[in-house]
Amino acid sequence: MGVWIDTDMGFDDIAAILVVGQSEFEIDGISLVFGNTPLPQVRINAAGAAGAFGWTFPIHTGRAMPVLGKLETAQAILGETGISTIGRSLPQAAALAKSDAFAALCRWLRRKGQHRILALGPLTNIAAVALARPDLAARITELVWMGGGVTSGNHTASAEFNALADPEALSIVIAHGLPLRMVDLDLCRKVLARPEDAEPMRNAGGANAELIADMFSGYIRIGTSRGRPAMAIYDPSAAVAFVTPDIVSFRPARIDVELQGALTRGRTVVETRATHANFNAQFAADIDADMARVIILAALVNEARK
Repeated sequence: MGVWIDTDMGFDDIAAILVVGQSEFEIDGISLVFGNTPLPQVRINAAGAAGAFGWTFPIHTGRAMPVLGKLETAQAILGETGISTIGRSLPQAAALAKSDAFAALCRWLRRKGQHRILALGPLTNIAAVALARPDLAARITELVWMGGGVTSGNHTASAEFNALADPEALSIVIAHGLPLRMVDLDLCRKVLARPEDAEPMRNAGGANAELIADMFSGYIRIGTSRGRPAMAIYDPSAAVAFVTPDIVSFRPARIDVELQGALTRGRTVVETRATHANFNAQFAADIDADMARVIILAALVNEARK
């Protein structure tokens, strides 16, 4: 079965793509969106990852700016390239062909069968389809999104980054009734990576062993440099929920996003009481964190053996 991935191509996005790529699902295409870093650097990261890992699925260039407001990136946390490392970085690669993500998504949605999307960044590309081609957006079978926060945010006290970067896009997706399944901060913070988890990758012996270990270690250092013993594995946890939903408990809810306020913009409001709201989405309430870790780390080690 073919699936689609929408991504801002940081390291945890790459790890999530590897999780999907080593599952039973075939990746039909990838659309790129601003987020971790501005879109030109996202395209550079995608080209480098495709070259390093031998990706042959098509990669398409999506939106560079949010629906409204200024560009928001995570470079203050992740660095200029959007990918932290303790050593090796993605190789320089030939520029990606200028392939339009909107047109590619529309072509894919016209195909027969299920249309499952894993979204790992701001939802701008998906919102564009919902606005311009609601008939095709209605063909989306499932939209698993790593974003939002049931209890709190990370980029601000209120908002998770992917929601804050384009809250209007999230609002559009919700308003069009797309089958949203939110994998939020609280869920992802149950799945943790520790510094020693990179060593099996470093010792795997493949051509990319050092590259994967250095980038994974750089990612983990984001957490440990702030005094935490481990780092939450965000996008790969959403990938696990996407490919192995039987180890994740999804609950129905009413999900809305705050569009106003310097301190509240981008906050996701999750109402789980059926007596208080009409449900419009689902959120991941629990996960078998040990099994999720096994799946994610195995995907990285398997790639490091090649």
